[in-house]
Amino acid sequence: QLQASGGGLVQAGGSLRLSCAASGSISTITSRGWYRQAPGKQRELVARITIGGNTIYTDSVKGRFTIFRDSARNTVDLQMNSLKPEDTAVYYCNYHTVNTNYWGQGTLVTVSS
Repeated sequence: QLQASGGGLVQAGGSLRLSCAASGSISTITSRGWYRQAPGKQRELVARITIGGNTIYTDSVKGRFTIFRDSARNTVDLQMNSLKPEDTAVYYCNYHTVNTNYWGQGTLVTVSS
């Protein structure tokens, strides 16, 4: 039910914007977020935004990434600036509800040095 888009290949220092759209209605959402999984590593939280608008970021992306809701497009977006090779990963969007988690299919971000 979640569709992620916006990944691609970018040079270090560049920017990408990821978007996550939900098809259909998802109720009792408590927060929305972006995770990533690099090759050989565990999936990790990148950023999360609650329904109240509070945000959290993993330390490595603070000051470079911004998560926000685009109400007009009904998406949760991740603006990624000053990208580094270590940001290379498959990025997954996530909706956390009272009862379960929904995951997008993942979008690959590759940052070349």
